[in-house]
Amino acid sequence: MAATQNLSDSDRSSASDQSVSSRSGNRSLRVAEKKRRKNEAEDPFVLALKYFSDVEAGTPVHGNDELEKNLVHVEKVAYSQGLPPEAVSVMLEFAMSLRMGTAPCVRVLKCLIPASVVPQEAVVRAVVWLSVGKMPVSTQVLFIKWVLTVFDMIDVKDQLRAIYGFIFNFVTDENLCPFVCHLLYLLTRKESVRVFRIRKLLELQSKLGRQPFLLHLLSLYKVFCPELVTLSIPSRMKSGFRNHISPWKSALIAVQKRNGLQGASSISLVFTNKDKTNPRKRKHCHLEFPALIPAVNKEAQTEQSSSRKVVPLVELHSFAQLLENMHRIELPAQMGSLLGSSLALQYLDCVQDESALLRLNFWLGYAFHEEFLFCGDGGASQTSEEALQFLNKLLSAQHFLQEGFSSSEAFLYKFLNVWDGSLLRPQILGLLSNIPVVPSSQIRRLLFEPLMQLFFTSSLFFKCGLMECLNNMLLKWLTWHSVYALEDDLDISLNSHTSINMTLSGFKDSVMELIHFVGQLASVGLQLEGCHCLLLSFVLDFYETVCDTFLKYGLPLIVMPPAGVFYPALFATDPVSVDRLAYIMHRYKVNLTSAKSQEKVTEQAFHISRQTFREFNRYIVVMVNCLWNSRMFHPGMGVQLGEELLLKSNVPQYRSSFDLVHHPAFMSYAVNFHQKCWPGKKDTDLNSIKHSKPWSWYLEYLFTQGYDGLKHFVQSNINWQLKASDGQGDTQQR
Repeated sequence: MAATQNLSDSDRSSASDQSVSSRSGNRSLRVAEKKRRKNEAEDPFVLALKYFSDVEAGTPVHGNDELEKNLVHVEKVAYSQGLPPEAVSVMLEFAMSLRMGTAPCVRVLKCLIPASVVPQEAVVRAVVWLSVGKMPVSTQVLFIKWVLTVFDMIDVKDQLRAIYGFIFNFVTDENLCPFVCHLLYLLTRKESVRVFRIRKLLELQSKLGRQPFLLHLLSLYKVFCPELVTLSIPSRMKSGFRNHISPWKSALIAVQKRNGLQGASSISLVFTNKDKTNPRKRKHCHLEFPALIPAVNKEAQTEQSSSRKVVPLVELHSFAQLLENMHRIELPAQMGSLLGSSLALQYLDCVQDESALLRLNFWLGYAFHEEFLFCGDGGASQTSEEALQFLNKLLSAQHFLQEGFSSSEAFLYKFLNVWDGSLLRPQILGLLSNIPVVPSSQIRRLLFEPLMQLFFTSSLFFKCGLMECLNNMLLKWLTWHSVYALEDDLDISLNSHTSINMTLSGFKDSVMELIHFVGQLASVGLQLEGCHCLLLSFVLDFYETVCDTFLKYGLPLIVMPPAGVFYPALFATDPVSVDRLAYIMHRYKVNLTSAKSQEKVTEQAFHISRQTFREFNRYIVVMVNCLWNSRMFHPGMGVQLGEELLLKSNVPQYRSSFDLVHHPAFMSYAVNFHQKCWPGKKDTDLNSIKHSKPWSWYLEYLFTQGYDGLKHFVQSNINWQLKASDGQGDTQQR
């Protein structure tokens, strides 16, 4: 009983202690809340928001010190920390309602720097105020520019899409039309495309001309409903929506960096140019791909998912989930985030959603053309490391998709004219190698002229990099041809994600232009660099691709290398170059022989010009006479020197100076072979190798060193029969 009494006493004591601590905790919370309210009541920013929220219409502006004081407080917070969502709503409502006239409206709009997100309801109410008709056109343009700048920061967009028709009515205003078309482009979905809207845009086009902003909106309409838009859209259009000078951009970047937030895609992709003395050397600022986030918030997403059964891409975590929801995927608001997600890239590759690609190309085009190339001052200066990461991720996405983006192609055509050849060289050359086939009528102006200037004024390593880039470009062109060529027609689709079509003859012309251009660069470049073996290696890489265009890629085209490439490779001092040249000539013979046999059998086989056969035969004769028959500088060969000049050179047996024994590339092998065959001889007589058995052994010795190209060349082009009279092989060209 006593124990029970003691237990009950202890319980009562514990309960009393808890009650006391609870009362003290509640008292602390009340004190903290009271202190917070007092601080808010004394906070000039809160008082300023209350002023703009409660100010009555018709309040005078001039001489109103209270207005100036409160507006200064708002501007101070906006430019230092950014405005919270509630403040954005209050200030936007004050500005667009014109409660104090048009005078403070522009100033308020310019200080609307959101700290995190922009409430959709505030934007919708502001759009409705546009229809009142009291606002000057310049102020209306400024407001729409603001909406475009912060578009990706708007928390939800379902209500904005619900008033799509209301916004569309403003396209009839010539001053607002470019900006409204841009906003409509960002809001358009398939259900937004209607016949009357297409007619209205076509009427505007007939009135204003083929304006890029109208064409881009019509092109998006055509992607969603091709049966409604019969207008022919150019396959290559310049940037349709200009990045107009934005008074919020630099402030937004500074605020987001200070707050440690992920910048919106249309804001964060910025390059600055502060070095005015050298416009080619650009300083870069914040550049990164946006995070993969849903297009709507969770509440709206729940309602939308129940009605449309859509699945945000961010919620998928495996390829199996992607396959299950392939046709119910909701794309993110920021299309640039697709490039940072492997699942998103797989979606693009599998579904080939043209609207998604169109939006993605627009996002990239904005980043490239307006921020990278035509950047202005503004924004915090950063290192080029962010630009490097951006381009590397873009290249990774292109390699995954096995093709480039049209926006990067259009960017490169402009950037090559101002590029110094050193800024982000590997990334720019990587983008360049992914360019689809360019029509032969434009390829010289767009590619060859700027590349030629860079090639002849740059270092050896740039020349090698450009040769590798052009080789990769040719490989991708030929691969596209072999994959997308139609067996029953000559028309081929060069890119599965574009509408660019080209006839086979046009494709051949473009490939031939590229091959001839590389031949010109290689010929002059080898002279400038003293036939450097590194540059020669990259040149031979290119012609290893060229020599197999018919058999390996099915392209009815055979182009021989120029003399400026053939002879430096034949007279190279390293045996690898000579061996690779022999392999290339062997493959040329195999391709020519196959094409000739098909020409005799089938009617559709392409015709090989006699000039091609003459060039090939001349090169084969030169190689056989040089490497095998010891008839260098013989009359009738490609390289001729006067007899008197040869005698003055005091080179003994000059006609055999470049055979397989005396050639500078193989002389070390000949000396080594001589020492192994005649170890007791003190004098080295290399001519003794040319006797019957040593000659056969010497050839076997060379072939065992890995020179398969030379082996194939000898086997396919030379008949060799031993003669007992002189022991030298009797040779003839097949």
